[in-house]
Amino acid sequence: MIGNGSVSLFPMPRKSLLNWNHFWREPSVLITVILINALLILFVVFPLLQVFKTCFIAKDGSTFTLKYVWELFAKSYNRQPLYNSIILGICVALLGTTVGFACAYAVTKTDMRFKRLLQASTLLPIISPPFVIALSAILLLGRNGIITRKLLQEGLGIDLYAAGFDIYGLTGLVIVETLAYFPTAYLVLVGVLSSIDPALEEAASNLGASRWKVFRTVTVPLSLPGIVNAMLLLFIESMADFGNPLILAGRFNVLSVQAYLQITGNDNLPGGATLAMALLLPSLAVYFLQHYLLRQRNFVALTGRASGAGMQTTDKRVQYPLMAICWGTVGCVILFYGLVVVGSFTKLWGVDYSLTLNNYVEAFRLGADYIVDSLLLAAIATPLTGALGMVVAFLVKRKQFVGRRLMDVTSMLSFAVPGTVVGIGYILAFNQPPLMLRGTAVIIVLLFIFRNMPVGIRAAAASLDLIDSSLEEASTNLGASSLTTFRRILLPLIAPAFFAGLAYSFVRCMTAISAVIFVVSGRWNLITVAILGFVENSDFSQAAALSIILIVFVMAALGLIQLVLTIAFKRRITDFFREVGTEVEG
Repeated sequence: MIGNGSVSLFPMPRKSLLNWNHFWREPSVLITVILINALLILFVVFPLLQVFKTCFIAKDGSTFTLKYVWELFAKSYNRQPLYNSIILGICVALLGTTVGFACAYAVTKTDMRFKRLLQASTLLPIISPPFVIALSAILLLGRNGIITRKLLQEGLGIDLYAAGFDIYGLTGLVIVETLAYFPTAYLVLVGVLSSIDPALEEAASNLGASRWKVFRTVTVPLSLPGIVNAMLLLFIESMADFGNPLILAGRFNVLSVQAYLQITGNDNLPGGATLAMALLLPSLAVYFLQHYLLRQRNFVALTGRASGAGMQTTDKRVQYPLMAICWGTVGCVILFYGLVVVGSFTKLWGVDYSLTLNNYVEAFRLGADYIVDSLLLAAIATPLTGALGMVVAFLVKRKQFVGRRLMDVTSMLSFAVPGTVVGIGYILAFNQPPLMLRGTAVIIVLLFIFRNMPVGIRAAAASLDLIDSSLEEASTNLGASSLTTFRRILLPLIAPAFFAGLAYSFVRCMTAISAVIFVVSGRWNLITVAILGFVENSDFSQAAALSIILIVFVMAALGLIQLVLTIAFKRRITDFFREVGTEVEG
């Protein structure tokens, strides 16, 4: 301990010596710690260092230079994407958190009907690629959209685009990213609101405070760290978003897309790395701020009792505005996804709306390899991600060793880094011998594992926090090794969290785009990249068909995991999404 009561990053020397002596008695733990650290350095830290090196080190490798930074940002059209990304992130953070809080408050603090439908609807954007909503926005409000052209222009003679409306740009991006990412805020805030001790609100009410005053003086202050946490998370999500801006940005350039275009369009790796660094720095700053605030969250969950049995308002003046926000948002989500279903059966969107199954025939004919590759690579990466996450969580939560805190931060780092930066880092790091992995399936699997590993870590860590350490102590006192204790005692107890991590990781593998688009190849490609290609070629019906196929496969996999959870643990997967979402996003 340090004088101010904080915990030192590294244990004190005497304690460290004792820990290492303990490790020598259990070489399996020592080997595991060394191996995990080596993997984190190689596949998390090394790619980021390569981005830094390409951005700030001269080509001869001998001197530090700002040449690439000055050359790139001396041009206003390279500075503007940074401003645009920050503006977009702020707008999405404010709107998405507002909507997420309204939905979370309605679920936890009111007796509003159809809560289960509301909760299920918030999962739709999570189990599909975020840019599917951008595709829906084009089908609905694009130049050939069902509203803008079919209903208004042809039906009523009103040309919105001639009047100045344009879905391509900041307005469209704010709409689609808010709908895509508000479930993140909802998952965080529903956990925060549920953890507030209802006795506090009841005490304020019994002392004569009105419902509004209880909300303003008790609920909001206790929820404030979670609200700020959700806003920061949405800001990071928006800054890192790649698919939606690529489809819908128009002339509103953002950093993630410009970094991609520098590499693929201009063959300018230093330029792409520099823009990626400009994207990385604010994201990391926000991440560490969010991480700090999360450490202060303990005053929110005062007792850990759920608020479901506490005060629930029946005041219509509260319920009606909440219902308008919640069901308005959910209605938009259902409308957008329903439109993708309709579009997948449409012959040629905007021209011929006759129904056909040919899009699905062509999707399986042209996209069979993409589907198989995506399922195969996700199936390989998902269990490895879950297993690695459990081991790291066990070491961080249950073992004391030099660098434990550093392992914790490093293992979570890839989740804070925008996918564009990770993808660029991987092509820089693994593009030459002895680690020539570019164009192989291995680089995609490794990216999946270390990009999604924090999901498994936080899921397992959340379960370990609930397990009394006396169980392990008893096992150790009876002569069991750490490996035996983990396998015989802890593993059965955290198995539900392991399956939750598997579900979450599989979804992220199947819907990934921003990082993997840099490492896919002609031999190994993914369904999300194929969908994006169809959208860029304006083949919206084909893109819609592939999107529905992807969502069906993801839902089938989640259904299978749900069956296991129901039979073995009597739990619903939506519970785990809420628990894992709160832990991971936090």
